Amino acid sequence: METLKIGGVTLTWLSGGVTYLDGGAMFGVVPKGLWSKKYPANDKNQIELPTDPILIQMNGKHILVESGLGKGKLTEKQLRNYGVTKESQVEESLELLGLSPEDIDLCLMTHLHFDHACGLTKLVDGKYVTAFPNAQIITSQVEWDEMQRPNIRSKNTYWKENWEAIERQVVPFKERWEMDAITMIHTGGHSDGHSILLIEDDGQTCIHMADLMATHAHQNVLWVMAYDDYPMTSIAAKQKWMSFGLEKHAWFTFYHDAFYRAVKWDKEGKVLVDSIKREQ
Repeated sequence: METLKIGGVTLTWLSGGVTYLDGGAMFGVVPKGLWSKKYPANDKNQIELPTDPILIQMNGKHILVESGLGKGKLTEKQLRNYGVTKESQVEESLELLGLSPEDIDLCLMTHLHFDHACGLTKLVDGKYVTAFPNAQIITSQVEWDEMQRPNIRSKNTYWKENWEAIERQVVPFKERWEMDAITMIHTGGHSDGHSILLIEDDGQTCIHMADLMATHAHQNVLWVMAYDDYPMTSIAAKQKWMSFGLEKHAWFTFYHDAFYRAVKWDKEGKVLVDSIKREQ
């Protein structure tokens, strides 16, 4: 498992599943001739998109960023439509680290789309139960409200199977949530309640842009997904936080990237100066 140190904070990528989604949808109006040079597609025009949570360990706490794709929750049709080649192995990943789901103190959810939130619950004897019974689940108030009352578009990705069993664990925040070196910031864009994550410790900075910059190939601020509910908001948030991160010489981390766990660009954002590659 790949790791990254930010001061006294350790990040470790777990195995949360693998999907293959339409490349055109993932890059919106960007022509395939451009995006495919940076992120190749298969013969079905699909691109590989892992769903790998990040385990943060600091000050004796175990914190999960996102929850993976879950296991045994998707129908055969969903497995086929989302190009799932591997379901979640988060429990197995934790076991390799000497941990269990009961050891997780917090789940930080940038948003609650199914590919991020399916791992929050699991099926036990035909009933959905919480996957992390001792964890507080942190997400924005806007996101939590839409999760429970989705609109005609978002009902396809906000599922009651992913929230009813964890309702009492959820601690929503308005605009910011802070704990020690970690700050969550509500940005909107990809979803109305979407948030990003900042980690700042010992003069070092890490930014988890979540689905504002799903892969390293989405670095261009104008390259946003067709899945984004508010693309102009995504663009504005990317401009702001990419500039902040580049000025800070920050690491940018990923949940979905098939090639990199984290990257650093130069201050102009043109040259990749450091990276942690995903093990295949």
